[in-house]
Amino acid sequence: MAAIDCGTNSVRLLIADISEMSEISDVTRQMRIVRLGEGVDQTGRLSPAAIERTRLALADYAADIAKSGVDAARMVATSASRDAENAADFRAMVFDTLGFEPEVITGDEEARLSFAGAVRGLAAQSPYLVVDIGGGSTEFVLGSVGAADEVDAALSVDIGCVRMTERHLRADPPTPEQVAAAEADITAAVDRALVAVRGARARTLVGLAGSVTTVAALALGLPEYDPRRIHRARISAADVAKVTADLLAKTAEQRLASPVMHPGRADVIGAGALILRIIVERSGADSVIASESDILDGIALSLA
Repeated sequence: MAAIDCGTNSVRLLIADISEMSEISDVTRQMRIVRLGEGVDQTGRLSPAAIERTRLALADYAADIAKSGVDAARMVATSASRDAENAADFRAMVFDTLGFEPEVITGDEEARLSFAGAVRGLAAQSPYLVVDIGGGSTEFVLGSVGAADEVDAALSVDIGCVRMTERHLRADPPTPEQVAAAEADITAAVDRALVAVRGARARTLVGLAGSVTTVAALALGLPEYDPRRIHRARISAADVAKVTADLLAKTAEQRLASPVMHPGRADVIGAGALILRIIVERSGADSVIASESDILDGIALSLA
């Protein structure tokens, strides 16, 4: 199976074998930072340069898919593609490059796919509150695991690391006034989401995507980015707050000095960490479990 997730900041590929018991064995898992949603919050349109960056990544993915001889493939496109006035141009480019159209899914479907991927094999107290912090939006989903994974409620809100950086954190490093404005914007969205999905019922908070896993890597003090050590690591609320404050006090160049920092994430990680910190605080959680399994795994499972 081949799964492609195209978000606001990155486009990712998973090619995997899936057993009859829904166990996923990776053949390859790749990520490219393409910043598809660059400027969408201000202009409402995908830029030609962003579409071209995405096309180049998808062309490489198409070659890998062809070589692997997959039985089925699915590409989902999320926040930036939902918001853009010229989304039809993007869909046409994808069809020309991959030979099939992307599914521009709703925030609710995005949340449900993320939940399915995140809770696979997770042994912790449920209900789970799964939060997927993307570039343009953050998905909140409350659910439980039993005989079948059951989603109780889901909501997507327009706060993401790229969107909040472009809207508020324009200085490098951001000023205290900019951080305060971002905090107010994020807090309002988080509070609305937690009420909508009844987040107070959650027993375990699970965080997905690059902002969360990068914060986890920094909190763990890893000498390099190691998905095996990050996956299912439990990070305390105090450590999330400490890492966030440190990131917001640094320039993008200083953040790049960390061996766990992806070059395409250094300029937006401060906003991503801030979103995570506020979710942890407002949900009342004492920790968050970082997961390397996410919407990509959910897309692959949907094909099986």
